[in-house]
Amino acid sequence: MAQTKRKRRTKHRGNAAGMVEARGRTGRRLTPEEQKRASRGAGGNRRMLREPTWRSAMLKSGTMAILLFVMTQIGLIVKSASVASGIAVALIALLLYTPLAFWTDKWAYSRQQRRLAQQAGQR
Repeated sequence: MAQTKRKRRTKHRGNAAGMVEARGRTGRRLTPEEQKRASRGAGGNRRMLREPTWRSAMLKSGTMAILLFVMTQIGLIVKSASVASGIAVALIALLLYTPLAFWTDKWAYSRQQRRLAQQAGQR
């Protein structure tokens, strides 16, 4: 009998609600090198694992202050604003945004640390 050239397709079975669920990975096991490559993609949380610093908060707030200055000069925020008033608004924003950015990062970091500690306790 002649062999067919078409590959088999994996079956999708619908559940009672009509949702189609794939069976998942049913092929061969990953080689150690493929496992390393797949685990590299899971490193997206590294940025959240770093403790917040005032320097990072200053960089964030500086970026926002520059953006605020540009928007005042274009006229999106204040109509007919002078350069001096735009700089003054940007400096005030820099002073207000820096501690706000630091405290927000610190809150997110401590929340992430609590979640990791809770997961470690469950194992």
